[in-house]
Amino acid sequence: MIGILIIAHAPLASALRDCALHVFPDCAQGVMALDVTPNESPEVSLAKAREAVHALGGSEVLLLSDVFGATPCNVAQQINDGLSTRLVAGVNLPMLLRSVCYRHESLEALAARAHAGGTQGVMPVGSTAPQNQTGKRHAPSHNDHQQ
Repeated sequence: MIGILIIAHAPLASALRDCALHVFPDCAQGVMALDVTPNESPEVSLAKAREAVHALGGSEVLLLSDVFGATPCNVAQQINDGLSTRLVAGVNLPMLLRSVCYRHESLEALAARAHAGGTQGVMPVGSTAPQNQTGKRHAPSHNDHQQ
């Protein structure tokens, strides 16, 4: 099974892992988090990331980082060899949940599913149409926002 390493600004990586374990508690061994703190040097973060990849023990690891161009992603890029690892930036919970569900697929397919899960999980959501809302209706000139 492919390992997953989340590398993100503290405390996002751990929070995302905790959320994934809430939904899929059986995935604990295959998903790790590395929180990059503001006072930590990139070299220290890089060493921790390499240790985490090694600790996952598998031959393949999907790397998920938060913001492209930021320190966590730069660290992930340094350990991403494109052969036994793939990196997807912009991690969110839908991306992680999709990744956890498809860890049995090839690394390339898993990276594609992660990307799709992340993008499909972001969507505009409209408010309920006024004609479907319950409660007191006011004239258009009434100032509801004033207290």
